[in-house]
Amino acid sequence: MTNTVPRILIVGGGYAGFYTAWHFEKRSRRGEADVTIVDPLPYMTYQPFLPEVAAGAIEPRHAVVALRRHLKRTTVVTAKVTKIDHANKVATITPAEGEPWLQEYDQIVVTAGAVSRTFPIPGIADNAIGLKTIEEAVAVRDRLMSNFDRASVLPAGPERERLLTVVVVGGGFAGIEVFAELRSLASALLKDYPQLSFDETHFHLIEAMGRIMPEVSLKTSEWVLKDLAKRGAFVHLDTQLQSAVDGIVQLSTGETIPTDLIVWTAGVMANPTVVRGGDLPVEERGRIRTRPDLRVGTDDEIVEGAWAAGDVSAVPDLSGGGVGGFCVPNAQHAVRQGKLLAKNVLAVIRGEEPKNYFHKNMGAVAGLGLYNGVFQSGNIALKGLLAWFAHRGYHGLAMPSWERKIRVVWGWVNNFFLGRDIVSLEAVQTPRAVFEEFAARPKPPQPAAVEESKPAAEKAEPEKVAAAG
Repeated sequence: MTNTVPRILIVGGGYAGFYTAWHFEKRSRRGEADVTIVDPLPYMTYQPFLPEVAAGAIEPRHAVVALRRHLKRTTVVTAKVTKIDHANKVATITPAEGEPWLQEYDQIVVTAGAVSRTFPIPGIADNAIGLKTIEEAVAVRDRLMSNFDRASVLPAGPERERLLTVVVVGGGFAGIEVFAELRSLASALLKDYPQLSFDETHFHLIEAMGRIMPEVSLKTSEWVLKDLAKRGAFVHLDTQLQSAVDGIVQLSTGETIPTDLIVWTAGVMANPTVVRGGDLPVEERGRIRTRPDLRVGTDDEIVEGAWAAGDVSAVPDLSGGGVGGFCVPNAQHAVRQGKLLAKNVLAVIRGEEPKNYFHKNMGAVAGLGLYNGVFQSGNIALKGLLAWFAHRGYHGLAMPSWERKIRVVWGWVNNFFLGRDIVSLEAVQTPRAVFEEFAARPKPPQPAAVEESKPAAEKAEPEKVAAAG
């Protein structure tokens, strides 16, 4: 008997992909469709929490959502989609181990997200750390804490200050948040390191444009600049990063900053592995062309059976508030597009018409370290403690599932009473180092005795020489 159940393939388990699968399960009848979600990681990362993870304010595991735990009727495949042949409705799935295979589908939902967009600046690829994954946020946190340990045993001087210097590249929301959170963490750490002083810690943010945080008003962004300056954090506007070879940051102003921690937040781009490895239409910025109803295509042409959402897609912003007429790549859009995708895909399966995506920006909220933040919605702006509560309240509620919400909030409560956990686990990146250092190894084989290995004729030669003497 032929299987007539529609096969839905979701490419990417980030915001849009997870919410598509999650809400499809809530709205569909059991057995109405066969849904598979493919992602190299078995969890969705709640990216607005990455700055707080980097600052030790949130436990890393609490900022991710396990796909298998919350998607009960969806097949979760931990692998990459390396090619999409939509003309034949088949995708190539490549696991970390084993051979690739072909996966047939009836409907494909591309929500592969974005990756850090970098430029060919010398030293960046070798020395910088991005801020798109939970692993990167943990690495930033551990590096800063480990550097405090290393600096505390060094004499005062350039090498100690190099370890206590942080450079963040990019003045958007992610850059400002991680910059302010790390400054807050460093200030808090000083009480546990009496050998170190505040003046030995240096924080620099590099922004090529003439302002920071374009999502908020100019007045609000100027307040953020003044607030950061009061806390000993320096923002370099209209400044380009020219080199970062060996951790020596060279700026277009001629300034040189030696550092051991460079965090790159200067832009994102659609996941190139998925976009370039397929036959779906792509616009000039490398995103999949998407209609307002989230079907792939244009106003004049629909690519049947193909959908896209989130950072990998170019979705028209019908509210008129987008950049270049398209929705900006942020969590606010990705989550809502994922929810609508679930409705629209289900509608098409049931023979109904999909609806257009329309969402007016609710505003922007950012944490600037413990008990400090900024909020902007239209002409309304909040700053300081009240904005910090708004930041935590909004993201605490936006975190998917009550299980995750409780873990995050419980962690905040623990930190309020117990303080930050300042343990660095940087050694986890080389877990076998100590074991290898002390592990017993077989002794190397000893070479055979030279005398025993010589032929009898060779042994006689020294005896003849001795007799002649």
